[in-house]
Amino acid sequence: MSMHAQKIADGDVAIDLHPFIRKYNDGRVERILRSSFVPASEDPAASRGGVATRDVIIDERNGVFARLFLPSAAPAAGSRRRLPVILYIHGGSFCTESAFCRTYHRYAASLASRAGALVVSVEYRLAPEHPVPAAHDDAWAALRWVASLSDPWLANYADPSRTFIAGDSAGGHIAYRTAVRAASREGGDIGIEGLIIIHPYFWGARMLPSEAAWDGESVIKPHQVGELWPFVTSGKAGNDDPWIDPPVEEVASLTCRRALVAVAEKDFLRDRGRLLAARMRGCAWAGGGDGRNVTLVESEGEDHGFHLYSPLRATSRRLMESVVRFINERSAAAAVAATSPWPAGVLPELHECSPSRARKGKMSKAQPLLSVPSRPYQGVFLNGPDLQAPRGPSAMKINNALTVGLDKASKRGFGSFATWANPNNRRAIKRPLSASVSRNIVAKNFF
Repeated sequence: MSMHAQKIADGDVAIDLHPFIRKYNDGRVERILRSSFVPASEDPAASRGGVATRDVIIDERNGVFARLFLPSAAPAAGSRRRLPVILYIHGGSFCTESAFCRTYHRYAASLASRAGALVVSVEYRLAPEHPVPAAHDDAWAALRWVASLSDPWLANYADPSRTFIAGDSAGGHIAYRTAVRAASREGGDIGIEGLIIIHPYFWGARMLPSEAAWDGESVIKPHQVGELWPFVTSGKAGNDDPWIDPPVEEVASLTCRRALVAVAEKDFLRDRGRLLAARMRGCAWAGGGDGRNVTLVESEGEDHGFHLYSPLRATSRRLMESVVRFINERSAAAAVAATSPWPAGVLPELHECSPSRARKGKMSKAQPLLSVPSRPYQGVFLNGPDLQAPRGPSAMKINNALTVGLDKASKRGFGSFATWANPNNRRAIKRPLSASVSRNIVAKNFF
């Protein structure tokens, strides 16, 4: 048995949320799920989808950043034709991954290219070092920054009337809560066209009947779900927190005009997404939306986050097509095309809504089921080459490269990096970022 395994066996681990994160009794944190850092480039030729990318500072004091993705097919600056803008919030259990990592850089670039949209991918603070609601506050700061149109790409290309908030997993939760905040008095005149949440994290004080009877395999382990929220909130909230079990009254307060919820058949969190969609369909929204504007997409035979790690599979492509179609629909068209909502106050029998029942016609037809892939689902969280913690000489190379980069950033100031990432926007950086924040932007999500 290795020393690492021995420590786990000896009870040195305070909380084990494998394959995402472990916290040890001595305070150390081990982030297990991660992928390599990818630099931004304003050259569309450097991206497979022909997308220019640029990093920006949103809130220097709190260390909030974003990566912008502009498709090469964007209209000329100043043109009447504008692009929808998508505020994207990455997943990772509130405590891992990054807008700058390979997984989410690739996904956001593909989304920008396929949807013909300007994507703003948020780099937010992670728990447990920065407990929730730090991530939610950072997403809110990013939305306000987007609405200000203060960045030249936003000013020249974005259509603020077609603003979408999107996210997956924990990012789906943050996206929902950001939409709720936009609907409050604090939101002012920020308008949200649509909300897109993929495999979202929601929970509650009690399991749903289907969760209690769960006997399948999932990346998300049943016993871990109940531990996550107390962990990321630093013990300040439990599973009875309405933040993770939204009441109907809160759902009814939404002012976005449309919503898309995507779930996966083999995801343990599947029925929480279905439940939220049911609540959305069962009430009229403050913003004028209603159940006819709620799209629920289920990927049959798939598990949590499959589309991020197997983007070329048929089910991943179809999920992307559903998202792209949703973005490029207009509210009126969506209302006509959508099916009737469930009656107000009536929720589906979630514990009986299995794909087999759907094939027998016992599930709402508003839930398109995506085909089963030709090969079985692979546990990419556990064996994907990009997600393994580097060891040996390769780990030394990565660490040495990042150390050199950090040393240069500390000596030259983050302003030099910003000039490299965005040579046309030097005036936006008025002073170098502190060395601590420089380290944070590069290293916080990769170690």
